Amino acid sequence: MRILVVAATEMEIAGISASFSDIDVLITGVGAPNCIYQLQKKLFQQQYELVIQAGIAGTFSDQYPLGQAVIVKRDQFADLGFYENQQIKTLFDAGFQAGNVYPFTNGWLENDSKYLQVLNLPKANAITVNTVTDDRGIIKAYKSKYDAGIESMEGAALHFVCLMESVEFLQLRTLSNWVGDRDKSNWKIKEAVTELNYQLSILLKTF
Repeated sequence: MRILVVAATEMEIAGISASFSDIDVLITGVGAPNCIYQLQKKLFQQQYELVIQAGIAGTFSDQYPLGQAVIVKRDQFADLGFYENQQIKTLFDAGFQAGNVYPFTNGWLENDSKYLQVLNLPKANAITVNTVTDDRGIIKAYKSKYDAGIESMEGAALHFVCLMESVEFLQLRTLSNWVGDRDKSNWKIKEAVTELNYQLSILLKTF
């Protein structure tokens, strides 16, 4: 089975390349634009049966404590739109784009992959942002608007590209910090990376 593992930084999946020499790895760089370009370029060069994005993320909810691993069921470009009167309005809300025109389903980038249940992990809703913030007003607006459990800077890019290219995909995340907490002494990056590599190894061994 031809599998591509995608990560924003090499640090997040440092142990995987040495352990799985038959797996292709793509380090995209941080952020949705980097992920979209690099992944699209890679898929143009090579066909894959499955793309797995692995990375750490922030959590909004006690439902997903630090160190927890999740599989993302659906994602959205959360800050693509308007922020007015302390409320978020998406392109779909504003009428610039229909919410059910492919690859979107009710404004979300849904993953219905047959591989979604391979790992017995919680299935989370996520948002993707271009700017990480500690502004409580904006964070509150995200939580109110999207009711998402986690936040990353690349997840929706994976969903968007793979849905458009009809490629099976999974987004695996472990949670390193609370959204809005910029005091990195409170973060659990080491623990999140360890759990990420552990769960990714289990996933790869099933194929």
